[in-house]
Amino acid sequence: MLVSGPGGGGGWSNTKTLALQVLYGRWFMMFASLLIMSAAGATYMFGLYSGDIKDVLGYDQSTLNLLSFFKDLGSNVGVLSGLINEVTPPWVVLSVGGVLNFFGYFMIWMAVTKRIARPQVWQMCLYICIGANSQSFANTGSLVTCVKNFPESRGAVLGILKGYVGLSGAIFTQLYSAFYYNDTKALILLIGWLPAAISFVFLRIIRIMKVIRHPNEVKVFYNMLYISLGLAGFLMVMIIIQKNVHFTQGEYGASATMVIFLLVLPLAVVIIEEFKILEGKKLELNGSSDLKIVTEKPKSEEESVPSDMSRPREALATTTTETEPSCWKTMFRPPDRGEDYTILQALFSIDMLILFIACICGVGGTLTAIDNLGQIGASLGYPKQSISTFVSLVSIWNYLGRVVSGFGSEILLKRYKFPRPLMLTLTLLLSCVGHLLVAFNVKNGLYLASVIIGFCFGAQWPLLFAIISELFGLKYYSTLYNFGSSASPVGLYLLNVRLTGHVYDKEAKKQLAAKGLVRQAGKQLTCVGGECFKLSFIIIAAATLFGTFVSLILVMRTRKFYQSDIYKKFRQETEAAEREMATVDQNGAKPLETNGRS
Repeated sequence: MLVSGPGGGGGWSNTKTLALQVLYGRWFMMFASLLIMSAAGATYMFGLYSGDIKDVLGYDQSTLNLLSFFKDLGSNVGVLSGLINEVTPPWVVLSVGGVLNFFGYFMIWMAVTKRIARPQVWQMCLYICIGANSQSFANTGSLVTCVKNFPESRGAVLGILKGYVGLSGAIFTQLYSAFYYNDTKALILLIGWLPAAISFVFLRIIRIMKVIRHPNEVKVFYNMLYISLGLAGFLMVMIIIQKNVHFTQGEYGASATMVIFLLVLPLAVVIIEEFKILEGKKLELNGSSDLKIVTEKPKSEEESVPSDMSRPREALATTTTETEPSCWKTMFRPPDRGEDYTILQALFSIDMLILFIACICGVGGTLTAIDNLGQIGASLGYPKQSISTFVSLVSIWNYLGRVVSGFGSEILLKRYKFPRPLMLTLTLLLSCVGHLLVAFNVKNGLYLASVIIGFCFGAQWPLLFAIISELFGLKYYSTLYNFGSSASPVGLYLLNVRLTGHVYDKEAKKQLAAKGLVRQAGKQLTCVGGECFKLSFIIIAAATLFGTFVSLILVMRTRKFYQSDIYKKFRQETEAAEREMATVDQNGAKPLETNGRS
């Protein structure tokens, strides 16, 4: 039973207080971000519905890969969403993303179901680019906000949130099977309305909050991780069963119900933690005399805090504005690593260039494999059910890669000073194995390749975004985060559109010529056999190996930085915020965390 506040109040009052604490607390914001992220990975399901686009619109592989490129261009070039987020609250970014998501995928669904006249190729590229670009708005609005709200646990935050993005493919597969059974065209419509609806539901929940250290912060993240592992494990079991047993729509419905339950289950963790926080606040209010002894520090200790920490934020901002030179004059004079770089200082730094090149090779290669899984499986003679299994396997292991790299790199960094760039290097090296399995058509090797490529693709993202936040600071993280992800479409264009699609069509035409046939207008080109993707993936493996060596350069450049205490600045800021909150509490004002304003 909660302790009643001043003026009394019964059980209803306590329940209402707890409800408000939950709704306005940072943990419910984290839960809302989990749900937004679980619906923000629609681009990874391209392999499920790309066959419908290819068949209905009569595209060849090069055209389909061009469409795939614009999909990934939209999902990863989010500089616009970053710039908007710099000057507006997160709900504006989420609103724009919801509108873009619905419009883009709804138009694709209209085209594939022939409800509108057949669009030109450039129109389809525009539609899928707009729809996919909503993913960058969702990431910027919720993920970047969470990183700023939990700066000392950024690895865990990035790992679990990007993990749910990785799971979204398998989640959507279960939901669309329950709603529409085997109608993959209807999947496009589901991708259009569901993510937009979730974003609009939680618009005002996602917001920047004052950073206050919670003693159970890491434990809460681990509890959420355990639930997400349970979700991933359930999805993996269902994938295996559905591969071997024919499911009815009702059985898919039961599976989807369990998925929804596991998606909502973190809310229980949120309620328990917010209940503990509320109890702690009430105990502090009832023992205010003790609170003064704990929170007030001797003058000597206060003087040891840097002067900037004790000054009002508005005054500090005014002083900074008056003394800062133009960003154009300082673009080639960056501060020390870990300090807040300006956008131009970060973009023109050697560290960012190295990261960009490494991710062009790494992310571009793995994403090329993921986007072509359907065609790879078909050309190598795998049954249609197995191709759906590959997509789900990539989704599950994409998730595992994200949480392992996020939580694992955080643990290794804090305990052993193991640098994140080195983990990125090892991830790139491992992905070469997956590419070679595809290239040489090892018997049943596509199953293992799906696991390796999915894991490595997922693992690269939390590492990339954590490294950017650590090297260049959080002040302009919204924009720099999105610039880092723009390496993906560059790599995809080079390795997928210019290389893989071109080689596939060349082999398909060669096979037609060998049979004495000529391709009919409007008919798709189909290539069969191991030669369709062999040369492409040998080159992709070589490019990824090059990216591994480039990444090693960053490891050497940042070795001393990662041996230092990189989170010291954030601890000092948190302590200053805690002292400010304690002063507000002692003066009788309502705490910022309780009323939800920030």
